Amino acid sequence: MRIGSYLIDPPVVLAPMAGVTDKPFRQLCKQLGAGLAVSEMTTADPRLWTTRKSLHRMDHVGEPDPVSVQIAGFDPAMLAEAARYNVDHGAQIVDINMGCPAKKVCNVYSGSALLQDEPLVARILDAVVKAVDVPVTLKIRTGWNRENRNGVAIAKIAEAAGIAALAVHGRTRADLYEGDAEYETIAAIKQAIAIPVFANGDIDTPMKAREVLDATGCDAVMIGRAAQGRPWIFREISHFLATGETVAAPSPREVRDILIGHLEDLYAFYGELQGVRIARKHLGWYAKDRAENAAFRAVVNRAESASEQMRLTRDYFDALAADELPLAAAA
Repeated sequence: MRIGSYLIDPPVVLAPMAGVTDKPFRQLCKQLGAGLAVSEMTTADPRLWTTRKSLHRMDHVGEPDPVSVQIAGFDPAMLAEAARYNVDHGAQIVDINMGCPAKKVCNVYSGSALLQDEPLVARILDAVVKAVDVPVTLKIRTGWNRENRNGVAIAKIAEAAGIAALAVHGRTRADLYEGDAEYETIAAIKQAIAIPVFANGDIDTPMKAREVLDATGCDAVMIGRAAQGRPWIFREISHFLATGETVAAPSPREVRDILIGHLEDLYAFYGELQGVRIARKHLGWYAKDRAENAAFRAVVNRAESASEQMRLTRDYFDALAADELPLAAAA
């Protein structure tokens, strides 16, 4: 599939997630098979563009093409200016956030709160599309709540405004992340428009990805929470979609090498102190499926230096590779 002139191959996309899809994680997911990785959302408020957080979020130096940057806000003029600013700083695709269900985002009438106001949605999309010469995409939910599922109407507004592709999380804002994703609603949205559509929500295995594509008719799948601690899910899904065959799960040694590379990139990107702190959640996600995970987290979260965090991580996965349970006794 294509977004403008950009070929998205394989059709497996990393969803934007605040506090997760930073530059080191996006690069890792692309290395492991993601056809596209969308940045965590950046604010449309220009007063915040020079903060340390925003500067990190807007750093795309050396990032593989295409660079997709998500912007969030409620004012058409501010969002248009944010789109121009991000394009000037490396964005090759601009994504508009109308899907985030977080209270702090919705309370300022951004994210999925915008789905309540279709005329405002139209003004925002028109302003942003006209502001830049790069493709503009949109991420939405199926509606504000189950009584107001207006995803099809929003999708038609998006297509009419010139949106290049649409990502749909198969829940309403009121559902947050509870319950099952509504693939039938995503299918209805896909049938109503001609632009590419990404299906998002509860896709956590290659088989589920195939099932969702078949059920919805969508052009690609978008992976969010299932990629946390498991970035190799992109190559697993892309291989299965292409061949119908599964690939072996990575060995403890391969997971160790992937994680060590991720840690090194975090330290280099954020500096040692912040990098060590940010790495803790990733370490927990990588080990979450193992019985001794609680002990591992208790030990690694005490590490205050990069060298100590790295050593503990190496020791843990080396012991797993030797079929030992290194931290059970320490617990």
